[in-house]
Amino acid sequence: MASNSVESAPALPTLDRLNATKVHESVNATAIAQEWLSAFSEAQNTKDIETLFLPDASWRDILALTSDIRSLNGWAKIKALLDSRRSHLTSLRLLEEPHNVPAIDNPFPDLTLLLFSFEFEVPIGRGSGIGRLVPTSDGKWKAYTIFTCLDSLKNNVEKVGVNRSWVPIVEPWEELRKRQIDFVDSAPDVIIIGGGQAGLEVAAHLKLLDVPALVLERSPRIGDSWRNRYDSLALHDTVWYDHMPYLPFPTSWPVYPSAGKLANWLEAYAETLELSVWTSSEISKITWDDATKTWSVTIRRGTNEPRTFNKIKHVVFTTGFGGGVLNMPDVPNQDKFKGKVFHSATFKSAREFSGKKAIVVGACNSGHDVAQDFLNHGVDVTMYQRSPTYVISAKAIAGLLGGLFKEGTNLEYADRVNASLPYGVVKLLHQRITPHLAKAFDKGILDGLGQVGFMTDLGPDDAGIFPLLLTRGGGYYIDTGGSQDIIDGKIKLKTGSTIKSYTENGLEFEDGTVLDADVVVFATGFGDATEAVKAVCGSEVTSKLLPIWGLDEEGELNSVWKSSGHEGLWIGIGNLAMCRFYSGVLALQIKANIDGILPPKF
Repeated sequence: MASNSVESAPALPTLDRLNATKVHESVNATAIAQEWLSAFSEAQNTKDIETLFLPDASWRDILALTSDIRSLNGWAKIKALLDSRRSHLTSLRLLEEPHNVPAIDNPFPDLTLLLFSFEFEVPIGRGSGIGRLVPTSDGKWKAYTIFTCLDSLKNNVEKVGVNRSWVPIVEPWEELRKRQIDFVDSAPDVIIIGGGQAGLEVAAHLKLLDVPALVLERSPRIGDSWRNRYDSLALHDTVWYDHMPYLPFPTSWPVYPSAGKLANWLEAYAETLELSVWTSSEISKITWDDATKTWSVTIRRGTNEPRTFNKIKHVVFTTGFGGGVLNMPDVPNQDKFKGKVFHSATFKSAREFSGKKAIVVGACNSGHDVAQDFLNHGVDVTMYQRSPTYVISAKAIAGLLGGLFKEGTNLEYADRVNASLPYGVVKLLHQRITPHLAKAFDKGILDGLGQVGFMTDLGPDDAGIFPLLLTRGGGYYIDTGGSQDIIDGKIKLKTGSTIKSYTENGLEFEDGTVLDADVVVFATGFGDATEAVKAVCGSEVTSKLLPIWGLDEEGELNSVWKSSGHEGLWIGIGNLAMCRFYSGVLALQIKANIDGILPPKF
């Protein structure tokens, strides 16, 4: 993962900091939001805008004004954007539908925000936004955060709802689908490498924008990236948070679906949305033509003759965190070990080890899942924890997400609100929320873990789970029962020291401790996603890539869902919720690029 150098964020705009008084519940939030939006619309022409913003306000934009994913923190940077000709928003309109009604939000007793939604037009299409206003000492409301996002392109909207096709299909369906999938009569504009949720969702968005895309999945079946993981794997996020675009999970599904269930869903998703996916397929040769700005791609598909597509305009890597490159520590003397060694990504089940001994290296989600699987199959299991883990219960996560993602939620609105805050503000909010959750939901578990020597913390800068996800892609455990098993001694614990080497019958540590084992599982995450790109495209292409994942100085993810550093090459990585929203963002960029209508980056 890339290193991070994020701009320091100022303090939250609390009532005492702004010398403002508590807002009465009867305040007319709609009138205040409309007044601010009208003043902003008029001020775009007069340029007398500064009085509408706090000095440390932030503006997050996705494609609408910057042709990029940017967070502009502080008035000086916002002013530079608003002073540019590209930033003029037209047809500004306050949204007041049921889920968009302006409302007062009091996340903390000393913090009052007025949340409102709006829509607008820019030269290349239509967009929507979220504003957060705060009261000030003179009674005026000023913007603390503004979010703008391009939703659709002018004269080219997704073919869904009222915009769906009216043309009847009169030929045999199976024959039509086979020709579509095989690209008998055409060629793709985009090749997507990886048939997990990210790849399928990007393909779905592109299809509905009339961009032909081919998804390559090296496994025999769609969904095998989930299906072939350990049998006990299940989602740790709630089902309401993890829905997929166009086709939400059935309302009968459990709150935490199993990996196998999700794997089968992905297979059905690809068929239902009529996506073109080649399984058992890999790229054998790929070259970039800098003159034509296109790729030539040769594909091995099962036992078929290799097939070459020329003039491919875009290649998208959706191969998961770390690109599926396993992070396996190099421990000396593995050849002496008589047992079996796995990475958690290749481990399947503890069934064959019943009555034996196991060591799990790693103490985050996968480490706990695998350890519990061993425990449930009668295996004497020890977890080796190398560094502190941020532990939060599934119940606390449900509480954290429940304000937006719950039964019957409007996903479009929830995703917009979820995306609307710059990272710096998210960090400030979660530095308050995280200690509260630890006390209100998880004090008993955390105290119990501490008593048995399991090391916990509150995440980077005490900001909890999201900095860990965005900077490391892991480093946390969403507790689904594993913590109590550790507290009760059912899962044994080894902390401190480092692994020295394998022995014939287990692992030896630098402090002299020796643990016997018949099997060792390394739940140690994944490596650098750049290596996955390099394995396909070679060193010359990879040398042009920017860092992948981690945060840039604005608090935005490096290279993910936006320019990678190499023309025509894109990378999509994230959990299910991130993929649902940002797959559409990536598809819009590709479509606008193909049509030649996306302005240069700000």
